[in-house]
Amino acid sequence: MADIVVCGGGVIGLASAMMLARDGHDVTVLERDAADVPASATEAWDRWQRHGVAQFRQPHNLFPRYRQILEQELPEVLERLVECGGTWIDILAGLPPFITDRDPRPGDDRFRFVTGRRPAVEFAHARAAEEERGLTVRRGVHVKGFVSAAEARAGVPHIAGVQTDEGDIRADLVVDAMGRRSPSSKWLSALGAREPTTRSQECGYTYYTRYFRGPQLPAALTPAACPIGSFMILTLPGDNSTWSVTLWAPSGDQALKEFRHADKFERVVRACPLQAHWHDGEPITDVLPMAGILDRYHRFVVDGVPIATGYAAVGDAWACTNPSAGRGLSVGLIHAQRLRDVVRSSLDQPAAFADEWDAVTEAELAPWYWNQLAADQARLEKLAAVREGRAQAVDTIPPLPPQFELAGRAMLYDADVFRAVLETVTCLALPQEVFTRSGVWEKVERSAGEPLALPGPTREQLLGLLA
Repeated sequence: MADIVVCGGGVIGLASAMMLARDGHDVTVLERDAADVPASATEAWDRWQRHGVAQFRQPHNLFPRYRQILEQELPEVLERLVECGGTWIDILAGLPPFITDRDPRPGDDRFRFVTGRRPAVEFAHARAAEEERGLTVRRGVHVKGFVSAAEARAGVPHIAGVQTDEGDIRADLVVDAMGRRSPSSKWLSALGAREPTTRSQECGYTYYTRYFRGPQLPAALTPAACPIGSFMILTLPGDNSTWSVTLWAPSGDQALKEFRHADKFERVVRACPLQAHWHDGEPITDVLPMAGILDRYHRFVVDGVPIATGYAAVGDAWACTNPSAGRGLSVGLIHAQRLRDVVRSSLDQPAAFADEWDAVTEAELAPWYWNQLAADQARLEKLAAVREGRAQAVDTIPPLPPQFELAGRAMLYDADVFRAVLETVTCLALPQEVFTRSGVWEKVERSAGEPLALPGPTREQLLGLLA
């Protein structure tokens, strides 16, 4: 068995660490934030300081794939999330009204999941990690760089541990779970590694979110994310009878920066007939803005050669996208599970491990990144068309990669296409897999109707609400 260091004690870092510890490895998690885990999920929301998690009090959704992997690998985390107030969601309870076939299908349970606010999710993972045999979580430890050792592949630095403010820690594998802000590329370069292949750009959106609570969750009359003219609205249930409403728009749309004011935020939400009731609860926060989010992708194999061995980036430390799709934690958990699998097969051969980890990541994880970029660019173009008064543009519901826009229309009328699209939205399967199944695309072409525009303010009306 190996000594493994995981840098970063967020959801994906802890999930990776617990899976690896269950295989008998001695795992140490190093978390920069010093605050201890609170006593409850409520206290986590009220007082837990997690400066290393940029979206700690921004909206999150967990999706069926997240629930599926927890049931397979870490069932006690799921149990804790339910115990601390997580909310069960059944997406099939909200079939579009145009679908007449309401009969259940075998396997419909796969679409159920538990969700909650990020502090509750962090709390459930952190409490479970504290009880995991073979796992040590050290909070308040600052990692400053990597430690190198003899090369496992000629000309390629080998990572053999980390430098911290408390001294060096040796390891057979260093897992980078430090998220969007990971400085690992700089630390690798300091050891003579080549630069990874990197793609980085602003996602192009600014988000404005307000949280509410009430005696019961609002009824979901639409998909969670909906286009309304030149902006988007996102409504998400949380834990303990809380929920969030988010208005988001292209960052360059200066007029919509007025969303940050609570009175104007409310006016806009109230002007959206199918979402207005989500503002009926008791506000528990001000309007929380979030901007400057980067789409970023790294590949740590260049020209067929790994830039380092003994190192693996997981989750957002590898790639991250616009968070509005809500897939980050689900895709990150897929990555963590596959990391455990690759450790099983080739950890004792560092060069082979680096090659296999790259191959798995590119084949199974990278398509989620590229699909999301395609969907974001298509949506930005449509929002811009409305804003600028060009040809009428209506987004799909929910947004999909452009090549599957037809499926976004067909799902409103066909129960099987609805389920197929849900698989892609909730990370159960990639669109490239779902829409090549026998008979699926034929149903899409047969059922697709005209694009559907949801009721809400026109551009002119929106500007009037914000004046």
